[in-house]
Amino acid sequence: VQLVESGGGLVQPGGSLRLSCEASGFIFRSYAMGWARQVPGKGLEWVTGIYNDGRTYYADSVKGRFTISRDKAKNTVYLQMNSLKADDTDVYYCAAGDPLGNSWSDYRGQGTQVTVSS
Repeated sequence: VQLVESGGGLVQPGGSLRLSCEASGFIFRSYAMGWARQVPGKGLEWVTGIYNDGRTYYADSVKGRFTISRDKAKNTVYLQMNSLKADDTDVYYCAAGDPLGNSWSDYRGQGTQVTVSS
């Protein structure tokens, strides 16, 4: 297993969650890292990503609410999710690839469930 996720769960609307994804050193150095979710009828969609040069990508639906960061020493990427809405409910997959180019590597985590409900 090369991408290990943690941090999902159940939260009320307006609440916060923090996801973590630890990757192997090879993956962390070779690709941008981020999170994706499944869109019915469309497949996986990048939610957010961060490149080795610090550039970030955010889907319009999460801008201003989600923040991605990384710890190079730990090969770990974090997603701080604030002001969560019911529409954010989904399985979030840690992924490696090119979010701005909408392309994917073969490396993806097992997924972690985020449920926003009162």
